[in-house]
Amino acid sequence: MSFKQKIKVIAFDADDTLWENEPYFEEIEKKFCVLMEDFLSHQSISQEVFRIQINNLPLYGYGIKPYILSLIETAIEISGKNLPIEIIEKILQYGKELLSKPIVLIDGIEDTLRQLHGKYKLIVVTKGDLLDQHRKLHNSGLGPFFHHIEVLSEKADEDYQKLLKRLEIQPEEFYMIGNSLKSDILPVLNIGGYATHIPFRTTWAHERIDFEIKHENFTSVKEVSQILNLLGV
Repeated sequence: MSFKQKIKVIAFDADDTLWENEPYFEEIEKKFCVLMEDFLSHQSISQEVFRIQINNLPLYGYGIKPYILSLIETAIEISGKNLPIEIIEKILQYGKELLSKPIVLIDGIEDTLRQLHGKYKLIVVTKGDLLDQHRKLHNSGLGPFFHHIEVLSEKADEDYQKLLKRLEIQPEEFYMIGNSLKSDILPVLNIGGYATHIPFRTTWAHERIDFEIKHENFTSVKEVSQILNLLGV
């Protein structure tokens, strides 16, 4: 039986797979570096933001709200705990700005989903804030194409295994599509599923890997529409 005949569920990552996301965070980080440049160089500030973000992941998880909390913590730390209230107010405004960003769909995603809809069960599998991800899916107009959305606290092997149990399918019946090799691809391959990587123009440092993936269940394409060729649609 061929790959396309085995698949029952196709899962799409959300941020930077369905719609643009990381460029908004990069934009806010640049503003934050300018805001705090009296204390450190922009490069040093960015390094501190990343360090504190990673330290906070087990407690806060992913998403805009954890990111803003980490920015506030970074500001307090690099200012020597002598931070004007106006700076905290500005950082909070950054959070509201992020939450209000328009949804910009990835080129070709809507047509691809339209052609897959009805042929496979389509779901969204993402990390981040539950409320925010549901909001983005609703505002994107893509919601009707999907059976449901799964917002995970992490995307490790065991998280995907639990997901497959809820879906009542075997690993070889699951196909994951996403922009992160670390979160969307490797864990799915590890448990016996299929995965396709669609690179986005920018990737958060935490989601990067430093080795090449070679696996019989792995493919990489440049455009999301190429998924249709892989599936013979």
